[in-house]
Amino acid sequence: MFERILLAVDTSDHSRKAVAAAAEIASRFQAEVLVVHVREPRLAETGDHLETEREAAELAEWAAEELRSAHVHTRISICSSGIRGAAGAVLAAAAEFRPGLIVMGSRGPTELEGLLLGSVSHKVIQLADSPVLVVR
Repeated sequence: MFERILLAVDTSDHSRKAVAAAAEIASRFQAEVLVVHVREPRLAETGDHLETEREAAELAEWAAEELRSAHVHTRISICSSGIRGAAGAVLAAAAEFRPGLIVMGSRGPTELEGLLLGSVSHKVIQLADSPVLVVR
């Protein structure tokens, strides 16, 4: 059913649960998984990011190792959100990879944050061509 799965990861607990869910689904369907991590800027004016390139690579590699330990073929993609935002970066990766399923955690913004900024998972659900599994 799913030949390719895109797994979007961040540092949240929900994202860690999403890794486990993606591993289970991918091993069941013998699917390839693309682990995507989006580096978000701290301040748009400076271009600084919330994490270093090394921290981003370590997070993506951790997720990939979890998947590989479940015998899942895994690739990694790390990108910056830029002007398109985190959801836009995930959707761009999905347009290129063409997954049968997108798996991601819900960082669970507060009601105010969700109202003002919108959540990444909500935007991906609304705009993705593939089904989206949001793990809480």
